[in-house]
Amino acid sequence: MRHFSQLPAAASGELFHRAPAEFDRDSSHQVLAHALGATLYVPGTRDDLAEVIERRVAAGVRSMVIDLEDAVRDDDLAQAEDNTVRAIARLSARRAGALLFVRTRVPEQIPQITEHLGKYGEALTGFVAPKFTPANAVAYLDATAEAAQRSGSRMFLMPVLETPDLLYRETREPALQELRDILTRNRDQILCLRLGATDLCGLYGIRRDRDLSIYEVQIVADLIGDLVNHFGRMDGTGHVISGPVWEYFRSQDRLMKPRLRASPFELLRAGKLRDRLLKEDLDGLIREIVLDRSNGLTGKTVIHPTHVPVVHAMSTVSHEEYVDAQAVLAAATPSALQTGSAVAQGGSSGGVAASQYRNKMNEFRPHRRWAERIMLRAEVFGVLAPGVTVPRLLAAVESV
Repeated sequence: MRHFSQLPAAASGELFHRAPAEFDRDSSHQVLAHALGATLYVPGTRDDLAEVIERRVAAGVRSMVIDLEDAVRDDDLAQAEDNTVRAIARLSARRAGALLFVRTRVPEQIPQITEHLGKYGEALTGFVAPKFTPANAVAYLDATAEAAQRSGSRMFLMPVLETPDLLYRETREPALQELRDILTRNRDQILCLRLGATDLCGLYGIRRDRDLSIYEVQIVADLIGDLVNHFGRMDGTGHVISGPVWEYFRSQDRLMKPRLRASPFELLRAGKLRDRLLKEDLDGLIREIVLDRSNGLTGKTVIHPTHVPVVHAMSTVSHEEYVDAQAVLAAATPSALQTGSAVAQGGSSGGVAASQYRNKMNEFRPHRRWAERIMLRAEVFGVLAPGVTVPRLLAAVESV
């Protein structure tokens, strides 16, 4: 699998300074967690489920969740389970190029699905655990371990954090501490923690408007900060935490100003692309992705195919970020320290130097973990060539 593999080789060569690398389900834990990108949900009830997944993969989707929870009515659950098993078996034979997960309702569904899949279980990368709490965490983890043993292949769990005990102030801290202890003991099984913003908003009868990001819904923004504090630490104990879903994919009447400047698109003569992004509310999604990253979140849950190229384009690393990260990490290496340069001497004892772009200062000690994150993104999403912008990449993807 590789991000942006739908681009012709010539276009990729022009757009990328460093092309995205290939990955598969046996890649390192950190690579897979960052490679999820836009994780697209699809209802398990679709009759053409395997074909839908194949079409989305051909268009650039690299992680998908077959949903047996919120997207399926209670009366349709048995049919959705059978449909899911058939689709996965068919995809296994065709080797669909995406990381594939099933979102169950309860832990007991995991062994049931795995048993029905039999030898085709190897097509699954793992399961999504909704409403994940200290009360059901061990059951989900044990069921996932059993599924891995039965299928003979690696299986991951992606918990969804979306329950009242995490949101309500009086129960939040004990619940977070208990969850952290459980996840620390089982960190190899956890690929990514997902944030169920829609369910969290629903606890207070809130539905955020298309003109607002989740960070302007204070009750949820407050929890995001605590989740990153507990689970997003870059000291070897943390986990990748994904950005919450963006609900909108078609704009009606706008009250607030659009959030995309015209000039980057005018330079590309891509005014129609900007118009489409605004019409489909994707300027709000773009702004929220920037805020996700600024708050320590990686990747995003999506519910519409039009969101995928935007999330992936925004996940690429600019040439400026890349050279800054290289400089920070080079300053911390023993070989760099031996050169005796002013930059290298800052590696272990601090230090600062002007960026190669001459527009900021790189501080080697506080920016080191940021640089490590940049390099993970660079590996799976690539580094844009100097002067190449996200709008230019989006325009190229649209033209395929």
